[in-house]
Amino acid sequence: MNFMKIYYTLLVVAMIVSCQPSRKNWRISTYETSASGNKLASIKEGPVVQNALQLVVKPEASYQKITGFGGAFTESSAYLLNRLSQEKRAQILEAYFGETGANYSLTRTHINSCDFSLKQYSYAPVPGDKTLEQFSIEEDRGDLIPMIREAQKRSKQGFKIIASPWTAPPWMKDNKHWVGGKLLPEYRETWALFFSKYIRAYQNEGIAIWGLTVENEPHGNGNNWESMLFTPEEMTDFVQHYLGPQLEKDGFGNIKILGYDQNRAELKEWVDAMFKDAQTSKYYAGTAIHWYESTYDYFPEALQYAHKKAPGKHLIQTEACVDAQVPKWKDDAWYWSKEATDWGWDWAPEDKKHLHPKYVPVFRYARDIIGCLNNYVDGWIDWNMVLDKQGGPNWFKNWCVAPVIVDPETDEIYFTPLYYTMAHFSKFIRPDAVRIGLENPDKALMATAAKNTDGSVVVIVFNPTEQEKQLKITLEGQDFHIKISEKALQSMVFNQL
Repeated sequence: MNFMKIYYTLLVVAMIVSCQPSRKNWRISTYETSASGNKLASIKEGPVVQNALQLVVKPEASYQKITGFGGAFTESSAYLLNRLSQEKRAQILEAYFGETGANYSLTRTHINSCDFSLKQYSYAPVPGDKTLEQFSIEEDRGDLIPMIREAQKRSKQGFKIIASPWTAPPWMKDNKHWVGGKLLPEYRETWALFFSKYIRAYQNEGIAIWGLTVENEPHGNGNNWESMLFTPEEMTDFVQHYLGPQLEKDGFGNIKILGYDQNRAELKEWVDAMFKDAQTSKYYAGTAIHWYESTYDYFPEALQYAHKKAPGKHLIQTEACVDAQVPKWKDDAWYWSKEATDWGWDWAPEDKKHLHPKYVPVFRYARDIIGCLNNYVDGWIDWNMVLDKQGGPNWFKNWCVAPVIVDPETDEIYFTPLYYTMAHFSKFIRPDAVRIGLENPDKALMATAAKNTDGSVVVIVFNPTEQEKQLKITLEGQDFHIKISEKALQSMVFNQL
């Protein structure tokens, strides 16, 4: 009798255990970049610490699917790579596109020239050529196309390219200039055809264009370098009646058309026009944005509004850089110091100057990327991948900073802390990952989490404070104890055992 009781007791216990969900066992790999000198350094788990800050990962809460992270192919960057030795050129491309490096997955390039070109040029230089018989991408063959091709060879998983025009050829515009002005109505069909010819020409070079923005900075740029003006209604009309139908007709209906492509404070008026109804939104795949409105505010309310207006569409940050600065050469401390100034430091109107205080370059990148991810942005693209010690070359002398700075005269490379900051996201959060829930009770820290298609979970934490912090990361019942340095960024990668 006792034997039977024991038997049935064990049977019941076995049945209860079998009905319980199996707990997954995870292992953690942690990487840190910090003001104290870590550069994607491996960090070991620490001992259990009382009163550690607990961050709870919630995989059951899912948000937007991630398109990718990366930087821009510009003529300036490509020209500089061509002036370096083959060894240094390969080192940079491996650092950006190789699996051992940042493994960039989403990129941008320019259609016709931009400020980071060596000169102003167009693929259709002949006035009145409405059918674009003289269209040619010959200007890109010397530097830009070879850089993209070499990057393709380095990238095992491949990367997407978004292409953006700064302006139509001057002869298509009402002011006949490279800067400012609007597209003349009689050239709307020609300008739509221009995009199609560009996609085809690059396709013939073995370079697939994934997406387009209709116009870089349609509000203009203060009449400084290449630009062309659109209102939200004008751009939407062009996409609805000319660009969308032209691409569809030519077999490019799969190309993603992104509207707007400028700063976030004006985002509401643009998405209201773009996604007014089914007809206006038909050809738009999403919205492109920039960060230049402020050095510290990532405009979460505007991002949330844009997402709610078009929840099934992309929201991609297509350009960001430390602007109005000559790069600091081999001076890591500067990138972690509150010394950078942007265009608004001098030029912003009085009522907007508060948005442009001095800032810490690494902090600006980390804050913006995490802030964007936590507010439904699905892609984040830096500006130039490579610049020289002057912050160019740039025909307008609009000097900026890139994550990688080079000196062609001495064949030297400087990987700034901005490079490692970008890599924390691009290397670990891969395309088609999904942002997931994360409880973070500390307002001084910023953090985000994502789940990759291979099942790995990534938690990225940014600590801008002057104190190191003890963290307890909880994932599906398991606790992991990690210390994050002061002024540091960490990527924690969880894989199932």
